[in-house]
Amino acid sequence: MHETNWLKKGVIYSLDVRSFKDGNQDGKGDLKGLLSKFDYLVELGIQCIWMAPFYCSNQQDDGYDVVDYYRIDPRLGTLEEFGLLVEMAKSKGIKIVLDLVVNHTSNAHPWFKTAIGMPDSLYHDYYIWKAEKPPHDKEDLVFKTVEESNWEYEPALSAYFYHTFYKHQPDLNMTNPRVQTEVLNIIDFWMGKGIDGFRIDAVPHILRDKGDCRFNGDPHDLLEEWRRAVLAHEERAILIGEADVEPENYPEFLHSGRLSALFNFYLNNYTFLALATQRADPLYWALKRLPLKDRRPYLNFLRNHDELDLERLTEEEREQVYAQFAPEPSMIIYDRGIRRRLAPMVGNDQQRLKLAMSLLFTLPGTPVLRYGEEIGMGDDLNLPERRSVRTVMQWSGEQNGGFSDVVPHALKSPLIRKGRFSYECVNVASQSAQPASLLNETKAMIHTRNKESDLFADGDFRLLDTDQDTVLAYIYSLKARWLVVVHHFSAEPTQATFLLPSEGSTPPISLIGRARATQSGSRLTVELGPYAYNWLIIS
Repeated sequence: MHETNWLKKGVIYSLDVRSFKDGNQDGKGDLKGLLSKFDYLVELGIQCIWMAPFYCSNQQDDGYDVVDYYRIDPRLGTLEEFGLLVEMAKSKGIKIVLDLVVNHTSNAHPWFKTAIGMPDSLYHDYYIWKAEKPPHDKEDLVFKTVEESNWEYEPALSAYFYHTFYKHQPDLNMTNPRVQTEVLNIIDFWMGKGIDGFRIDAVPHILRDKGDCRFNGDPHDLLEEWRRAVLAHEERAILIGEADVEPENYPEFLHSGRLSALFNFYLNNYTFLALATQRADPLYWALKRLPLKDRRPYLNFLRNHDELDLERLTEEEREQVYAQFAPEPSMIIYDRGIRRRLAPMVGNDQQRLKLAMSLLFTLPGTPVLRYGEEIGMGDDLNLPERRSVRTVMQWSGEQNGGFSDVVPHALKSPLIRKGRFSYECVNVASQSAQPASLLNETKAMIHTRNKESDLFADGDFRLLDTDQDTVLAYIYSLKARWLVVVHHFSAEPTQATFLLPSEGSTPPISLIGRARATQSGSRLTVELGPYAYNWLIIS
């Protein structure tokens, strides 16, 4: 199977070993714990695991502050355990993708320490320096309410270094050929361990000119070089990227053998606008604007490990989403996003959660499911910044939610213990036993998507015009088979009618959902209850 095929046909599961399962009973998740729960992922039906960074870090940003790219944090596991994980994944037909965090390092990284301690060394130019702070020193601040400038003073050198994110994360100078070689070395090391590719963190920031550092030629060419490096190890390997840019800019990252696919922040924003306003048109017009529909190199998601970043929306649209999903100031972060999981945003309405899941698994592209999303996990707004959505996986109603066997006060990762999202109320074990649970409906969607993977991957995608502004409908057609997908965003029951490309020869068969559908010639009418969804096959 070619690279584009397994990526287009699969479902990606996003997890952090720190918060998935404690296997060595030290109160923190680890590789051993992930291995012990691997069968759960197989049963779920996913084809790929994207793992958050587990390299040695300074423990200030959940692994995104790397101090050694070649070593696993000893609290999380060993290279031998990682080898067992790769072996297990290959035996089950599951791919493993790692996070490539090379926009910056920790300020505790040996490169940065040497850059300060030996300013005449080669490592000094691994980073970006200025003798004076520039007048426009906040132009590219990502954490606007936390950091005050992109430039941080280093007293030992009487100079400033550049950082896109936190001040303890100095940016690497990617215009430096030596830094580019270091990245290739990191890629070669981990590809040599048998992985299937990388998710590149903060791609547009990596490729920006910063300070006085300028790229010669098109910086996007770096992506082609990195893609060649992964393909040299595995012809089906992928390189996927985090790039929160306008959709018209997507081709810059995808053309000419650069990235295999991009996380679709744009579509994510308009999905939440549609959910907030209970109208289909925001998503309808967003899909109309999306480029490269024939290839669909998109990674769709509901929530991820960060805030729900709403930068693609207008200010008015953003306020509409805030009003519904973040009514309290503590729920908003960095003046642009929401630091909540999906279930609390929709008031734990199970039907709305299933509607959102149906969107995730049917919108054009590859679905990315965040751990715990399949059971409707909540968040802890008492935790700082993004950590509110990084609480541990809730496996059962037993002590520590089945995450760890240590005594509760020895748990080193946060667990939701109180309220309607506590581990006693929301967990894998209880939902596994409930046929109509979110978990079992999610499994049904994934397994149905897997069965109809050719339609989702290679079918011709087309939006259908409906007579209801609360209903979104689209169709995948391949070899005289149609998959018609219908979503109703309102709590009010309705009936929607739309025209199919031509008259179907067989009555519609419902694969997912319980809406009643009738066909008359090329007209399809669907009766939809509150927040209903339906996947229909027509020959």
